[in-house]
This record gives sequence, C-alpha cells and structure tokens, in this order.
Amino acid sequence: MSQVQIPILVICGPTASGKTAAALQLARRFPLEIISADSRQVYRQMDIGTAKATVGEQAQLPHHMIDLIDPDQDFSVADFIDQARPLIEEIDRADKLPCVVGGTGLYIRALLGGLAPLPAADEALRSELHRREKSAGSGTLHRQLQQIDPLSAANIHPNNLIKIVRALEVYQLSGRRMSELQAEHQFADQPYRTLRLAPQLEREELYRRIDDRAGQMLEAGLIAETEGLLARYSGDLKALQTLGYREVLDFLSGQLNYAQMLEMIALHTRQYAKRQLTWFRKESEIIWVDSFSESGRVLQSIENILLD
Repeated sequence: MSQVQIPILVICGPTASGKTAAALQLARRFPLEIISADSRQVYRQMDIGTAKATVGEQAQLPHHMIDLIDPDQDFSVADFIDQARPLIEEIDRADKLPCVVGGTGLYIRALLGGLAPLPAADEALRSELHRREKSAGSGTLHRQLQQIDPLSAANIHPNNLIKIVRALEVYQLSGRRMSELQAEHQFADQPYRTLRLAPQLEREELYRRIDDRAGQMLEAGLIAETEGLLARYSGDLKALQTLGYREVLDFLSGQLNYAQMLEMIALHTRQYAKRQLTWFRKESEIIWVDSFSESGRVLQSIENILLD
C-alpha cells in the first residue's frame, strides 16, 4: 500500500435514501467509479430485491462489487475488504475518485479502518461455550466476560450471546482481550483520506420512499425473481432471508396475501432503515447533506480531497 493516502468519497446512509442517485449527480462533475458497500448486492440473480443500480445507471459510470458470487456462496466482511482495496488502488491509479456507496455500515467501517487481527473462529470452542451457557444458565458467559474483559462486556448486551462467545473465543485463542486488540488497531496507519456524506431526509420522507420502493419492487417482478431463486436453491437459503425475499416466500407459501406481503416488506424495511440510521448517526465523521447537486459546501469538500 502506498504511503500517500488515497482519497475516497463515501456516500452512506439508510436504504431508499437516494445514495445511488447522489453518486450519479456527482459523477456529472467528478470522475467517479462506484464501489458498492452492500452485503446483498454481491449476489448474482438477486437484482430487484437488493435494489441494485439499473442497467442504465450502471452504463453511466462503472459500478464494482456487485454480482460477485452465487446466492449459495458465503461472503464476509473480510472478503469485501480483500476485493475492494485493490479496486480502490486501481481506480486511483486511473486518476478517478473511488466512491464507496452503500448502507452496510460494517463493510464501510472495516474498509476505512481495517479489521483488528483477531483469531479465526473455532467451532469446537464455540460449541463448548454455548453448552456451558445452556447448562449453567443464562448470563453465565456474560459474567465470565465481565471478569476477563470488562470493557468488551460493557459494550455487549448480556443477551447478545453471539458477540459474548466471540469475545471469550478471542481471549481463549489469543490470550489477549478483544478490547485491547481493537484499541491497538485503531492507532494503525490509515491508508485513505475520506469524505463521508449521507443524504439528510426527514423520517417521514424516508418512510414514504421505502413504502414506494416496496410497491415498485413487486411491480418490477420481485415475485418472479424469488420464484427463479427457489427453482435453483432451497427455500432455506440464507440469502433468501434478505428483506423482500423472505416476505415473498411467505406469500408463496400462503402465509401472507398480496396486501399483507406488501405491508410486511415496507414495515420490515422501515425497521431496518431505523437500525441503519442508529448506526450511521454514531459515525461522527459523516456529513449529512440535503442536496448533492447544488450544495457548494459538498462540491468544495470533494474538490478539497481531490486536490489535497
């Protein structure tokens, strides 16, 4: 990695907030190439339900990190970093501005800050820890974590057994507290200089857009897309638990009628957007903007990171 920090524009925020549209607006003025930061758009055959950029939108400027794997393949945040970072260097060498666009906050955070060097998962150890929690009673592992790594324990809800087990696993495999490893990693050299922007919408407007998108997805053929996936894969496929697809599965199995399916897609998407907003509101470096096409402050900020 070059010692010179590569400039990166990030457009993040909740689903249906207009991130792709914002990038397309800015591409009229700046030489952008989009790197998708969406944990579901990596899947082929899942276009409508993941709200991928349309063929027309993709023709306007290059889009990367979409359609990488089949729906029955695994893809992790580490995979995302491994593939996105060489792309960033390649785009920078071509004198273009890498523009990371998406709503998967963990992908964006890990890409910009990297992943702490934690040991790989140990399934046998995890099974043993889960058995201990079950036999000794709820809260046992969290109390153990409080003794071993009080800082991690304070940041993990006592009911979040997955994260508790991971923290204990890291300690037992490495002999070091996860909180210490993560703190050390925060001081590592940063390979990028970034400008992070997010569309600023009133909650009512965001929810209206989500409701509209739910209907548009169904009109565009989401049911047929889901049926096509069912013809190739099991209904238990993890990727089919994605918002939109899982409600269509319930419709196809007779658990929901059409109106209920539409209502559930919109409701669950609003709930997801609320969680995304909570995540991104905690990211202090994000600048929330009302307009990407006419805001002088936004355009000047982008020029600054290009010319710095």
